[in-house]
Amino acid sequence: MQSIGDQIRARLPYQRRNAASFALLIFAMVLTLSAFAEVGLARDGMIPGGLVVYGGGLAVLAFIAYFVQLRFTPYADPLLLPLAVALNGLGLAMIYRLDLDTSADRKIALAAGKEILKDAADAPNQLMWTFVGIGLFVAAVLIMRDTDKTDAPLSFTPKTAQRYTYLIGLSALMLLMLPIVPGIGAEINGARVWIRVGGFSVQPGEFAKLLLVVFFAGYLVNKRQAMSLIGKKVGPLSLPRARDLGPIMVIWFFCLGVLFMQKDLGTALLFFGLFVSMLYIATQRVSWVFIGIGLLAMGVFVATLLPFMGHVNQRIDIWQNPKPYFDGGCLLESGKVVPVNPNTEIYKKFDAQDAISPGASACAELGGTYADSAQLMKGLYALGQGGVLGTGLGQGEPWRTPLSFSDFIFDSMGEELGLTGLMALLLIYALIVQRGMKTAVAARDPFLKLFAGGVSFVLALQVFVIVGGVTKLIPLTGLTTPFLSQGGSSLMANWILIAILVRMSHDARKPAPQAIQDEGMTQIVSTR
Repeated sequence: MQSIGDQIRARLPYQRRNAASFALLIFAMVLTLSAFAEVGLARDGMIPGGLVVYGGGLAVLAFIAYFVQLRFTPYADPLLLPLAVALNGLGLAMIYRLDLDTSADRKIALAAGKEILKDAADAPNQLMWTFVGIGLFVAAVLIMRDTDKTDAPLSFTPKTAQRYTYLIGLSALMLLMLPIVPGIGAEINGARVWIRVGGFSVQPGEFAKLLLVVFFAGYLVNKRQAMSLIGKKVGPLSLPRARDLGPIMVIWFFCLGVLFMQKDLGTALLFFGLFVSMLYIATQRVSWVFIGIGLLAMGVFVATLLPFMGHVNQRIDIWQNPKPYFDGGCLLESGKVVPVNPNTEIYKKFDAQDAISPGASACAELGGTYADSAQLMKGLYALGQGGVLGTGLGQGEPWRTPLSFSDFIFDSMGEELGLTGLMALLLIYALIVQRGMKTAVAARDPFLKLFAGGVSFVLALQVFVIVGGVTKLIPLTGLTTPFLSQGGSSLMANWILIAILVRMSHDARKPAPQAIQDEGMTQIVSTR
């Protein structure tokens, strides 16, 4: 009886699908250029100059990436590159739209007496990081080779990483520890997940997640047989043996450490969810999922009891009841939330003293804990304003939401593209994940199966965490929306992720080597 992987490989089209990939890439660029054109026409009444600079620059980079893929991975999945280019292009168009320094929107809004938040949307910088990200995609495709071609200089295959499982795991741990190193670590918006290198800020956790996928895949390939054994059966669940709980407990304590030291709920949730999902893929035991959910809930509960985890507790409080914290709220020891927004006298008092944060200073005087839900609530208002079809690109006011170009770019797009546009974006993400999972099932090697499955799931989980946070489904976290949010770390890491999937899909989809002669036939050699 054939396995699922054998059945999928039997149905895979072993012919090259490069024409389909090229047609989809053209469609992705038409979508991007149309977005730039609509932004300019709606915002300033004319085709923007950015259509040539940004749209043309992205087109050149995308087609360079396509021809590299055509040359070195001709059997790669035809959807992965066009889908990633479409997301990157739409994100670049929205950031260009939010870059108010290039727009008449600022003058119109100021003339109307509207409040203009200090924004940091930077379209030229995002185009530069797009260039770097696609450059890393090209480099990764060139360096990674077919699993049966290991003789090329300065090259390795995805399978090669299995030999360095623990070294890669140690490297991931070192990357995660960098933000807490004095002198280079930086705390931004309450979370310590950044490092400063020269004039740039880098989020090492974005690269650590890929290394952790390799480490988890290599570890679980060796241990999956033991972790698949059944200990006790409780109802319909087959629980693992007590001795096999060690690895998941180690990862649980590790994620708690990340949560405590970096005060970042999103990163801890991402890493722990990644390990539990890969553990389920390796063992196919549902009991591990329930154990993981239980440990996750216990970890969040423990975090809420610790006094130095105020930032995480604020996020949970705002998620449960955001209205009292709008524009600034102060949680007193009695449990009462007192407003310290710009309309209150105590706020005006510290504002007159030129305090850096009048609301936080006022709350400190009251002896409470300060939090502000304006970011979350304004994002929800933006989604409500967009409705089903949206206001249209360039016709809304997404810049009124704090961090509309990074953490809340999903809400910004929801205001101008509506629920319909958001569903299309989520469908693109779902297609990337589906193609990655299909690659995982079709892979012939157990390590590559886990590697491709883990890479796909880490993308899916990151999208769920950030989208769930900005829509108030779960507490808000500091993760970025892949390919859409402004920032170089996320863009570079996610383009490397796409390169890994492209290489592994090529290996899974290419035809197996044919034997020189049929087995069983006897070759007669004459000695005369």
